[in-house]
This record gives sequence, C-alpha cells and structure tokens, in this order.
Amino acid sequence: MISIRTSRTRIVSLAAAALLLAGVVAAPPSSAQETSRAATAPATVDSAVPGVDEISSSPNLRQVANLRKQAPFDTSAAFGTDIAFQGRYAFVGNYDGFVIYDVSRPSAPTIVSQVLCPGSQNDVSVHGDLLFLSTDAPRSDDSCASTPVDRTATRWEGIKVFDISDKTNPRYVKSVQTACGSHTHTLVPAKDRRSVYLYVSSYGPSDTYVGCPPPHDSISIVKVPLRSPTDAAVVATPNLFPDGGYPGIPGEKSATTGCHDITAYPAKDLAAGACMGDGILLDIADREAPRVIERVRDTENFAFWHSATFNNSGTKVVFTDELGGGGAATCNEATGPNRGADAIYDITGRGDDRRLAFRSYYKIPRANADTENCVAHNGSLVPVPGRDIMVQAWYQGGISVWDFTDSRHPTEIAFWERGPLAADRLRTGGSWSAYWYNGHIYSSDIQKGLDVLELRDPRTWVARLIQVPELNVQTQTGYVSW
Repeated sequence: MISIRTSRTRIVSLAAAALLLAGVVAAPPSSAQETSRAATAPATVDSAVPGVDEISSSPNLRQVANLRKQAPFDTSAAFGTDIAFQGRYAFVGNYDGFVIYDVSRPSAPTIVSQVLCPGSQNDVSVHGDLLFLSTDAPRSDDSCASTPVDRTATRWEGIKVFDISDKTNPRYVKSVQTACGSHTHTLVPAKDRRSVYLYVSSYGPSDTYVGCPPPHDSISIVKVPLRSPTDAAVVATPNLFPDGGYPGIPGEKSATTGCHDITAYPAKDLAAGACMGDGILLDIADREAPRVIERVRDTENFAFWHSATFNNSGTKVVFTDELGGGGAATCNEATGPNRGADAIYDITGRGDDRRLAFRSYYKIPRANADTENCVAHNGSLVPVPGRDIMVQAWYQGGISVWDFTDSRHPTEIAFWERGPLAADRLRTGGSWSAYWYNGHIYSSDIQKGLDVLELRDPRTWVARLIQVPELNVQTQTGYVSW
C-alpha cells in the first residue's frame, strides 16, 4: 500500500499511479470464469442462507446498505473474506474469487465486476493497477479453471496477480507458487517505490503435504516489480523460528508452524506477526530480511494467534486469538471473557530492546447463542487523532467499535449485529472483516455480502474528515495526531 500520512488540512486525495503491465505469463481466465456485471439492487441469496435479519445495535451505529452476494457467488459455500480499498472501489475476496464494488455512494454500493477464480481464502490486497490474491488450497494448476486436489497431489497454491486498470474487466497476469500456499499476505512497499513485497503467511506442514514438508518456520517474500509485474518471484524465505517455535498442546493450544498473519507499519520499519503459538515483533528495515526482535506467548488463554493491529503511534499491538478457528461458538459464558479475545500489548524500549508488555484483554461484552460462530477476527483503526479506537469483526458476534487508549481498560463504544443464521444449529456466517474507510465501516459478511455502516459518535467525528486513496489494512500507514 502507498505510505501516506495525512496533511494538516486533514484531507488526502491522491490518485493512484497507473502501471504499465509488461505482458502475460498465465493465460487470463476465460469468459466462463470471469464475469462483469453492473448491479443496482441486492440479489437473492440461495435458500440455504436465511434472509431475515434480527438487528441489534447501539444507537450510534446503524446499517445504511447491504448488497447480497450474487451469482456465481450466491451459494453458502462461497464465503466472503477480506477487503481492500482504492478510491471509489472496495475489493472483496471470496473462496470462489473476488468482487469489485463501487462504493462512491456508501448507501447504494454496486457491483462493478466479479472474477470467478476459486481457491480459499482468496485474501486480497491492491496497489495501483495491481491486485494480489492468496490461494491456500491445493489446486490442479495455477489457472482460474483449476480444480481442488488432495494435499498428497498438490500441483499449485500461492499468489495470483491481476491487472485491475480496467475495473470492469480484471486480467490475470501472473502466478507465484509459495511453500505451503498463501493463507494471507501483507503488502510492504519497497523503499525505492519501484517494487512491492508480499510477506506470505502459511502454516500446517505435514510429511504427506506436497510442497509443504515440516519443519515450516518461515514466511515467503515475493517481490513484484511495478513496471514488470510478470517478473514477480519469491526472493527470500526467512526462518522466523529457528528453535521451532511454541510446541503447542494438542487439542488446546496451536503449535507454531509458520504464521497466520502479519501486519506491517513500513514508515516505522516495523511489523507484528500472529504466528499460531507465538506473537512476534519484526524489524523490517531490510525488506528482504525481516528480523524477530521480540516474541511473546500466552499459554494460559490464547489458542491461536491470528492477527495483529498497531495503534497509530506504533506503541501498542492488539493481537487476536481465533479460538475454534472461526467456526465455533466462543462468545458465550462457558468460554468466558479472556479466551477468543483480543490481547493488548504496549511496546516498550527502543531498537532491538523493544519489548511487548501485556496489559489487558478485550472481548465483546455480550453473550451470543451457542448456534453462532463468534470469535475475535479482522478489524482496523478508526482514525481518531490522539486516541486508539478500533472497529472489529466478530463473525456472528457482529461488529464492535472499541477504545483501547487506556491499554489496561478497553471499552466498547458501539456495536451492531444481525442475529444468528439459524436458531437450531450452528452455521458458519457473520462478519469476516470490518474496516473503516473514508467515513464509513465496510463489512464482508461470509454469507450475506457487503454491509455498510455509519458510526455517529462525538468521540469519532473527526475520523470522517480523514480520507486516504488506498487501504490495505495489514499495511498500516499512519495519520497525523494533532
């Protein structure tokens, strides 16, 4: 993502630079795999997904739009996943591909195009005229017409690169295979701005998993030259855990066998990694050789270190615990307030002496039903200068806006949820990612498409004045604190 700090005028409005793509390596998807269509009204989801919502919310947070998933992504198996933003567009990953939305009118989003290119999770990031897609599932080949194969017969998984200069007709231009695939990736601009790096997180090696033998204690770093993206390639695979990482407790605590997610703060040459059994702080001054400078564990409450978010000043990190892998009901009294939660750490010291000091946990202060998958998941900062405020997805626990300015006493200031998918059994759904972008909150609901919400609260009003040209949440850029 372009590293931008907002000016004293409080408004940023920069156009992303156009990129000239030098050619095509992988054949573009055929018309059978790639579809473009305009949409002016929500479509009906399949009958497997109930259409009636039972909205519950605080008075300061309200839904202003919902655009349901449309064919070919209108099945219950086509999970909506992560979101990236650029100008008037939101790019939403899906287990079956990705969707580009026009959100210039947040209360009336429309679909610009849909690209059918299966391969979970299809996490997405954007930079200029390029879009990057993570595939973390064994496929028969690297095309968008590939089929799933058993891990013992893996042919391809990794990163796909698309040219999105024409938003109505994205073109697939390059693939890069990575060890153990790409569960998530983090975009880190090169210091000379001529390239971007993708820090690829993956995990779960086994002796029978082709291309992913144990040990797997590394990440893959893909370098993408912006003027010749078809030259993208893996340039490094740094080992972050030479001692093997946390061994875990079978059935209770995950062992460290790679990383799940990394969040970078390029302006500070810093990154935070959520690596299954370990939380780490990385020095990324050398983009191709990140160094672990601090590592922490929570063997009492954390089961799976899932993701990380810095505060704006880079003095805190919020780590999340995805207890149950996102498919379990953990926002209930039986689980309690400290498991499946966020953990807030202050960063103390300087340089290589920086340390992560635990301060408190945060979990939504509501008990959800045992039929609702609910746990801490993806969120972003709400850009309020001088305060640390975050919006976050909790699957069927909905969306929570909370303040962690006081690291020891985080408090919720707003929430919104639509109720369970089913009253009689647990079904996977809810908000996968909930992010603040240019005045509104956008949520990718696994089953029910794109939600847009409006937060009206005196504690956050100034955030509506801060505009950015591009947003990949795992690439934090910072904003001016007055």
